[in-house]
Amino acid sequence: MIGYPLFPDHDEPGRQGHGDAATRASVESALHAADGLDAEEIAVSMLGSYVILDGFVRRRGDVERAVAIAESIVG
Repeated sequence: MIGYPLFPDHDEPGRQGHGDAATRASVESALHAADGLDAEEIAVSMLGSYVILDGFVRRRGDVERAVAIAESIVG
């Protein structure tokens, strides 16, 4: 399981006009749209101001790729 804070440089993390559901949906959508990344077994959830990626990937480099994609969405 990988978690990291949303918008760490702001006073209210994760509350930049993005609701938790919208943030989660955006990350899920980006993961599923990524070419060559099988995101079927990656669950995206929110825990306070953290995005949590939990699940399985098929290739070693896909973990870093999934994290990079999620970070590109949430900043």
